[in-house]
Amino acid sequence: MEPTDMRCVVVTVFVFCCSLGVTHENKPIQTFIIPHSHMDVGWVYTIQESMHAYAANVYSSVTEELSKLKDRKFIAVEQEFFRLWWDAVASDNQKKQVRQLVKEGRLEFIIGGQVMHDEAVTDLDDQILQMTEGHGFLYETFGVRPRFSWHVDPFGASATTPVLFALAGFNAHLISRIDYDLKDTMQHNKKLQFVWRGSGSLKAQQEMFTHTMDQFSYCTPSHLPFSNSSGFYWNGVALFPDPPKDGVYPNMSLPVTKETVQAYAKTMVENIKQRAAWFRTNHVLWPWVGRQNCNELFTYKNIVSALNVCWIFVFQGCDKQFYNSSVQFSNMDPLMKYINQNSEEFGVTVQYATLSEYFQAVYRSDLVWEVRGSQDFLPYSTEPYQAWTGFYASRNVLKGVARRASSKLHAAETLFARYRISFPDGPVAKDWALDKLRSLRWAVSEVQHHDGITGTESPKVADMYLQHLTQAMMGVEELLAALLLLPHFLQTPGVLQRRYHRTDVQEALEQHVLIYNPLAWNITTVVNVTVTLPSAAVFDDDGQPVAAQIQTSAQSNTTYDLFMVVKLGGLQYRKYLIKFTEKPGAGKPDSYEAKRVRFERRGVTDRARSGRRLVPVLNQCYELMFDRDTNLLHSVTYLPEKRRVRMTQDFWEYDANGDVKAGPISDNYVFSANGSATRAYKAAEMEIVPGKIVTEIRQYFFREESDEDYAYSITTRVPECFEATLPCHRLEQSYSLGPLRLNTEVVLRTSSSLKNDRTLYTDDNGYQMMKRTYRKFTNNTLARNYFPMVRAAYIEDELGRLVLLSDRAHGVSSQANGQLEVMLHRRLWNDLPWNLGYNLTLNDSSVVRPTLWMMLGSRNATARLHQREAIELQHRPLVMPIDQPQEPRQGKEPRETSAMLSVVLPPNLHLLSLAIPGWNYSSNHDVQLHRVHSGTDLQVEPDYDRVLLRIMHLFEEGEDEELSKPVTINLKDVLRGVGEVRALEERSLTGTWNITSLQRWKWKTADNLERKNQRCPDEDFTVTISPKEIRTFFVHFGSGNF
Repeated sequence: MEPTDMRCVVVTVFVFCCSLGVTHENKPIQTFIIPHSHMDVGWVYTIQESMHAYAANVYSSVTEELSKLKDRKFIAVEQEFFRLWWDAVASDNQKKQVRQLVKEGRLEFIIGGQVMHDEAVTDLDDQILQMTEGHGFLYETFGVRPRFSWHVDPFGASATTPVLFALAGFNAHLISRIDYDLKDTMQHNKKLQFVWRGSGSLKAQQEMFTHTMDQFSYCTPSHLPFSNSSGFYWNGVALFPDPPKDGVYPNMSLPVTKETVQAYAKTMVENIKQRAAWFRTNHVLWPWVGRQNCNELFTYKNIVSALNVCWIFVFQGCDKQFYNSSVQFSNMDPLMKYINQNSEEFGVTVQYATLSEYFQAVYRSDLVWEVRGSQDFLPYSTEPYQAWTGFYASRNVLKGVARRASSKLHAAETLFARYRISFPDGPVAKDWALDKLRSLRWAVSEVQHHDGITGTESPKVADMYLQHLTQAMMGVEELLAALLLLPHFLQTPGVLQRRYHRTDVQEALEQHVLIYNPLAWNITTVVNVTVTLPSAAVFDDDGQPVAAQIQTSAQSNTTYDLFMVVKLGGLQYRKYLIKFTEKPGAGKPDSYEAKRVRFERRGVTDRARSGRRLVPVLNQCYELMFDRDTNLLHSVTYLPEKRRVRMTQDFWEYDANGDVKAGPISDNYVFSANGSATRAYKAAEMEIVPGKIVTEIRQYFFREESDEDYAYSITTRVPECFEATLPCHRLEQSYSLGPLRLNTEVVLRTSSSLKNDRTLYTDDNGYQMMKRTYRKFTNNTLARNYFPMVRAAYIEDELGRLVLLSDRAHGVSSQANGQLEVMLHRRLWNDLPWNLGYNLTLNDSSVVRPTLWMMLGSRNATARLHQREAIELQHRPLVMPIDQPQEPRQGKEPRETSAMLSVVLPPNLHLLSLAIPGWNYSSNHDVQLHRVHSGTDLQVEPDYDRVLLRIMHLFEEGEDEELSKPVTINLKDVLRGVGEVRALEERSLTGTWNITSLQRWKWKTADNLERKNQRCPDEDFTVTISPKEIRTFFVHFGSGNF
């Protein structure tokens, strides 16, 4: 939940003019009253606080009230709260009642994921994860598979979401928060419903009918002309920290009585007819949650003469309802009865309904619907000065931890799957391992909530997310250590028992490191290990020397960065020995000790003579020129094409207004710049550390020329490419920012000579790239041209492209020709009572250290690289130091273990998932339903033999001459390194449907494109994967393969 904003003048006019009523062909308007409770998994209150104050009571009281009368219904959305209630609160009798309600279709699970995930800053991997977790629970427990979405609160709508929902088997999608001016236009033209083809490559194959909620969103009318209380909100407002003992809540609406029923009915019917006028059928979706009275709103008035706009922030909006369902239903029941008894007079009928019943009615209308292509609804604005583009960069630390947790989970899932297949009787307890994985799945799923990873929550909730993530990551690190270090069989030595073959090295301290490649590609890359001694040599597990470079750390004066070149097969790990010497220069010839060169500090005022003294840094791909008169990047030449691009990088900051009386403000959600950005520093220093593996350029930026401590830094690592297999095309940059000054928003600005006309491209959730054309607005043009960057962004002209890849989400924009700026950090405070009351001012004093990879080259060259490079950044090799520097071990050379075989996919295919989910539902739906409805004990053991496999085609249709082609692979051959594939079954995205039985609704469109028949694996395990397809399988392996 978040501030809900409405234009006062418009609401007043609509209520007046629409009270006359509009019907379709003079038929009564069929109104579907959909009871629901929007429950944020986070936001202002922690999950524990919410469960205690109201969330548990929602499911307890709804279960009781639905069981009393057969026509009552309810939809449940967020699975995390339901699962917590089911596991820890619900009695056996309540569970029995819930099973019956679900069987009857009166309690309907919508979306079915753990949370209602954000759509702007979440990654594809994590969206799929949180849906899979929720769907697995629902199918195992109730035998149901959600078919409809209810994305009423995410701040904008991504084109990736309907594609994923289609792959999961959904028939229709529901959204709400899109640009206010666009929604007005769509309402006026009755175009709130359409068929969305979210993928330009998949087109009609994964199209999705989409319903956009009108201006009232998921709420009911707030204003009752006959009362000072909120409308249709009979159970009042949830109280924190404790619910009232007497059951009397604040702001309970007037009860429905003989005296009030007519007034209630008149208000409700007027609103129904108002909504009906915006849609093509005579079916009205009326989401039933109350809304607070305008007397309880804080109104921030910043009158703009041309628009006469007033801004309204709802204190609690229409969230947290039905914790006292008895009061809700006992008032709505007689109101609905009164309206139906007078339906001829009102021109309206009303009924309790689930979301599926509404969509079925619309589907049966048999209309022809307009098609929307792969455009998204981002960014999102609620008013001219309220662009919700700030949250793209809010709480940078949380965004980074969430992404690292996701990456660690992926690595652990693949490694555990391999372990179970190869060593089913190994010493790592399977139940213990699955518990560790499930804890991290839960934590990563939880933070994808639209008030979680967005950074729009209160500080205590942000701390809760971080605590859950870090604790679960610690558990998975224990699992990884066990999988890698424990002997697989009793007679087989563990890693720490192995002795490495070392020659020509003086006895000294040694340390062991394991490095795992979680990707199904062979890689050669540079890995950085932080060590505490100044000289070292590195050996692989065959005792062969490894190219290495050691130097003082950019981040600490007491540690050293040890860079080592590693070659790993897909899903392979190797063990490395680091041999230290106290004396510098005593290492092997394969190890290089790099020394830094410092350059004099330069002030901004010294720039009149810039460009005369340039320092080159070269590798096989690039020549970077740094200016000694500014200590900034001057130009980059892409050597294969000999194209030179002028380029600088530095930090700029936007000043934010914190006084609500002085004008628009920035907060957790909103970015509202108080003027153009200004340079964030007055002086810069530079160090260059030339090396044989990487050359490192360190730039430090000082707020004042005389400051001792820098405010910002850029560390650029240029790979030296001494081997042809080491990629030279990516420039790895890491940054340090903070603590920021209060009310500043800091951006990294990369200015180039590319002529992009302020057009840029950003990714939708790491799935596809979206073209972002610069648009001018009457107000707030700067903020409304910011877009989310989850994995990638680039600008281009006819000759070249500049690409940035990210390890976490940021906001990105092109505010001038050739410019690409990334918002990296925000620190804000304002005196808006709504923000102060909920502690949502984003006074974030943290130091953040994000990473970006940069590439420059032709369109064709970068198109072949950036998708894969973005994934390699997301899933960098997992480095595990397994001991501290210590004396060498002595003893006999033990018998060698078999090497882990690699798993390698073609370069345009990505192994999205290889995991053992553990859900023990039957793949046969009839068998699963019989199991669920049999009444037998459902506490079954997890299924450790079923492996979930997902493979994704990375490229768009026509993006590359070769890599965009469909790819045919034999999965038995591809997975031979994991084990012997015995059976293969294609499933829906989240695994709950057999793809052969999944039939989605086909909505009529003007072009009436046909869907291709779903291709199943051939008997010889051959599958063909087309551009942008994600195909999901259950795989069964033979046991004990090694």
